[in-house]
Amino acid sequence: MRTLKLTLAYDGTGYAGWQRQAGAETIQALVERALQPLEGCAVAVHGAGRTDAGVHALGQVASVRLTHPIDTDALLRALNANLPPAVRVLCVEEADDRFHARFDARGKVYRYRLATGSVAHPLDLRYAWHLPQPVDLDALQAAGALLEGRHDFASFQAAGGTATANTVRTISRLRIALERPPDWRPASGGGEIIGIELRGDGFLRHMVRAIVGTLVEVGQGRREAGSVADALAARRRASAGPTAPARGLFLVRVDYH
Repeated sequence: MRTLKLTLAYDGTGYAGWQRQAGAETIQALVERALQPLEGCAVAVHGAGRTDAGVHALGQVASVRLTHPIDTDALLRALNANLPPAVRVLCVEEADDRFHARFDARGKVYRYRLATGSVAHPLDLRYAWHLPQPVDLDALQAAGALLEGRHDFASFQAAGGTATANTVRTISRLRIALERPPDWRPASGGGEIIGIELRGDGFLRHMVRAIVGTLVEVGQGRREAGSVADALAARRRASAGPTAPARGLFLVRVDYH
């Protein structure tokens, strides 16, 4: 038996997220089905994180244990031949037998993209949250700085369902900056692309999207930057802003050191 580390990218549009679930197509289920003919039996694939429905990945990591001796290059080709074009295995590596993609992860980097402008460009809509109103970048950055460090993020977890008992997390970096506009955007009048990148030791369900929704309220003048600190202290979901749409969120990478 060998342990393998898979690095994947996927367009989450139309999928019900990473985690396998009955009656819905998920990334985990697709990868497991792609491996089954090779291994000759059901295979369990463990992801580093459970991206939600509609969320994309540039560097999701998964681990799997196989008995088949196929080499890593051949396995990469076989997997991509059996996966839909929206899901690609970028790299297959031999790993230590004790490696587990989820339990060994030390941090994750997420990026959220905002697209401003009076007109929503059709090529932005799949991978960004369109905001027709202007956004104050300085206000976004001031509010974002209040979220860096170790805090209780109970106000920024998914509403309803089973709440996570330990809601303390560390955001070691929260960077908000203009991105280079894609080539399809007009040179003038097309608005801006704002990237919000967060690195942390772990994230609660919907945490990044709740943070983004709150920051957007600040950037549009609907709440003061300092209210972000008040939302943290309140430890109530209602104290923070709305949950941003899934389509603007990307899992950029998973850190293991």
